[in-house]
Amino acid sequence: MAAVDMAVFEQSVASETEFDLHQVLAFMRRLSLKEKTELIVGLTLNQATDVLSETPFREVNELLEQLEETGHEVRARQISMALGLISSEAEPAGDYLDNSVLSHVRERVGWIVGLALMGIVSGLIISKYEDAIGALVLLAVYMPVVAAAGGNTGSQAATLVVRALATGDITLTDWAKVLWKEFRISLLIAGVLALVIVGRVVLFSGGIPLPNGMDIYSVGLAIGLAISVQVVISTSLGGLLPLVARGFRLDPAVLVSPVLASVVDITGMLIYFFTVTRLLGL
Repeated sequence: MAAVDMAVFEQSVASETEFDLHQVLAFMRRLSLKEKTELIVGLTLNQATDVLSETPFREVNELLEQLEETGHEVRARQISMALGLISSEAEPAGDYLDNSVLSHVRERVGWIVGLALMGIVSGLIISKYEDAIGALVLLAVYMPVVAAAGGNTGSQAATLVVRALATGDITLTDWAKVLWKEFRISLLIAGVLALVIVGRVVLFSGGIPLPNGMDIYSVGLAIGLAISVQVVISTSLGGLLPLVARGFRLDPAVLVSPVLASVVDITGMLIYFFTVTRLLGL
């Protein structure tokens, strides 16, 4: 294919309104790898994504590698994000096994160390409520339940949103829709979980000594309400964090899980003890 023919064809498909996907795919079958790469560069990002979505995966990899080798790394990463091959432009180039151990460490260690130091806050919150735990030992029994409930629901929401971002189902502009949907989901999950926890406390914790004037039903309701609030906040946060990470061009796969775990631990303990102590007068 002559260079002038290539230029004419690229100009003819440059307009979104005139773009014919089937025509481009048929044209590409007659091109060499180098010529296909030049064509992809000449297309808009949306056009290139549409074309490569209908291209065999092996050929897509070859084209992306050719783009990087010819100095079009930005276009290669944009297409990779649009196709869901990577979740963020901040992700390291290359395959998982091809990247060195040190490159992975550099990408992860800063977040891990910083968030580990944040974990001290959880300890400070627990120490502040030592008297409440001493007065009602049952509070300590359900501390892991609060952390697990918040972490699990938040991780579920984050995983689904990361996948939706990767597949193009949602974009950053959909943050309000995501928040509203996850909030409604969290309310229903929180209601079911609260019923289970209240039943668990009432049926299986009746033998635990309680302070004077306190009954097991009020304790169960207080713990159930605290866990419900934590689930709503964690789920909503889990839905928003991937969008925040994408907005700052950070990798959601690396950032969301550790940040969510640390934030849920801190907010979980604070919400749990604040709610229970206020409702029970401890």
